[in-house]
Amino acid sequence: MSHEPLPPLAPSAPKPATWRFSRGDRADGHSLPEAFATVHVPDAGAPWLQRFLAFVGPGYMVSVGYMDPGNWATDLQGGAQFGYTLLSVIMLSNIMAIVLQSLAARLGIATGHDLAQACRDHFHPALNIVLWLACELAIIACDLAEVIGTAIALQLLFGIPLLAGAVISVLDAFLVLFLMNRGFRYLEAFVMGLLGVIALCFMVQVVAASPPLASVLKGFVPSPAIVTDGRMLYIAIGIIGATVMPHNLYLHSSIVQTRAYARTPPGRREAIRWATWDSSIALLLALFINAAILIVAAAAFHATGHQDLAEIEDAYRLLSPVLGLGVASTLFAVALLAAGTNSTVTGTLAGQIIMEGFLRLHIPSWARRLLTRGLAVAPVVAVTALYGDRGVGQLLMFSQVILSMQLPFAVIPLVMFVSDRRKMGEFTLSPPMAVLAWGVAAVIVVLNGKLLFDTVF
Repeated sequence: MSHEPLPPLAPSAPKPATWRFSRGDRADGHSLPEAFATVHVPDAGAPWLQRFLAFVGPGYMVSVGYMDPGNWATDLQGGAQFGYTLLSVIMLSNIMAIVLQSLAARLGIATGHDLAQACRDHFHPALNIVLWLACELAIIACDLAEVIGTAIALQLLFGIPLLAGAVISVLDAFLVLFLMNRGFRYLEAFVMGLLGVIALCFMVQVVAASPPLASVLKGFVPSPAIVTDGRMLYIAIGIIGATVMPHNLYLHSSIVQTRAYARTPPGRREAIRWATWDSSIALLLALFINAAILIVAAAAFHATGHQDLAEIEDAYRLLSPVLGLGVASTLFAVALLAAGTNSTVTGTLAGQIIMEGFLRLHIPSWARRLLTRGLAVAPVVAVTALYGDRGVGQLLMFSQVILSMQLPFAVIPLVMFVSDRRKMGEFTLSPPMAVLAWGVAAVIVVLNGKLLFDTVF
């Protein structure tokens, strides 16, 4: 099912080997050509901190997907229903995310092409269509969470009905277009600014919740009940699906190439090192925020008899009275709006990368955004009309399980490529790292198999 093998990188060559492209590709073959190598990297003689800061940004853009509104739904339900038990799942999923995102960065930097382009060149066209459809479904599911989160935040803060909020969320396409036209660094600064807002909001709420430290630490120790309790396992898999985003692997393998590092083996080696540090530090921030959401839910709702809490709106209404902090609910809604807005930026870029990589189809980012957002708004409108606002919360939770089901379609090709010396040359994974990567892929496949079996039977 594979085409002819792709040439490896030649360590001694001044110009590294690239992946073979079929006739009809763009002449430059670059992922996100309008942003390729546009961010300046200081010369080799510059201080290490200055060079590292030049690579800071893509990791934080990727981390957005690990704290989007979909995470809120699963984290809130997990904390309210099961206390601190599922903190271990958040930690496990974050470790998996750090490993997988480092692999995505390695692939993009070592080969010069993103994961979608790599799949297109390696797999049979029929299989590529399947992979593309699976990834598009994941983006729509992620966008669905963003629509719902943004609409709920607008309703909580300004009293705008959910249907109107969902329609208003379409306008963020123009925000993305504006930022892209200013330059990729402006896009990264906008994202990092909103991440700071989210972190500050939850820092205040965790302090106000005053959770018992012993219970929190115990929650980071895995419990057998997570696997044996079907309800807990369903939410646990939802947390993994909401945390490890399949489209983020495509996104990261592309946006690391926005740096103007030397396209030589030493330059790529340094770029891989700094990009890995960038994403690992950023994902530790995502770990803090996801853990904070669950900790606040456990302290505020599970410990006070509100274990049946299932909706973000319920959390908003109860948070201030339970914590005794009048601003707590407002901070919660502001952070939710920031998370929804941030996720739209990365969703747009991921959609563009996937469409160009798999189909060689380039359309304007605003048109791509309106198309994806339109497909996501439709089910929100339908569910709200049929089942009311309560149905939207269930739809949000279901979207995260859909995301989890799409993970193997991105993870397995990624691990396969970075473990193949014919494609990666000297940048191939070491045997211990390859074992770890395949172990992560196996865990994801087993968990998704369990979820599918329980759902069907």
